[in-house]
Amino acid sequence: MMERGSDKHGPHLDDAMKHEVEGAMRAERSTHVEDWKEPEPSGEDQPDVEAEPHGPLMGGTPAGMTAEDVQFRSELARYLGKDIYPADRDRLIEVMRSHQAPDRLIAMVERLPAGNEYSSLQEVTAALGHGVEGKRF
Repeated sequence: MMERGSDKHGPHLDDAMKHEVEGAMRAERSTHVEDWKEPEPSGEDQPDVEAEPHGPLMGGTPAGMTAEDVQFRSELARYLGKDIYPADRDRLIEVMRSHQAPDRLIAMVERLPAGNEYSSLQEVTAALGHGVEGKRF
């Protein structure tokens, strides 16, 4: 006996319905261009719907780093940007303040030794005691 996806529809309708959602399932995001085709967000009195109900989706972590290290580096990068290097502690603090970084991040950077120059975000992250990604081959 041949198994079908549904006992309420015929096999042709099942295949058509499967094809309609295939792009969104592969992309793990919406594939609609028109806003009116998007599903409505959760109401004010309803919990937010997440793709992963047990926490945020995270990819694999690079060797030498934990998920927390990756998250920290990402947050730090958001306030530092790419174009400031090389930079010393005072320049890092100046840029973070101009980008309205949280006080806890600024306080961490303030503990870096004065006079050291950092050529990348990875160097800053390592100096702050977080794991960094190993060399890629």
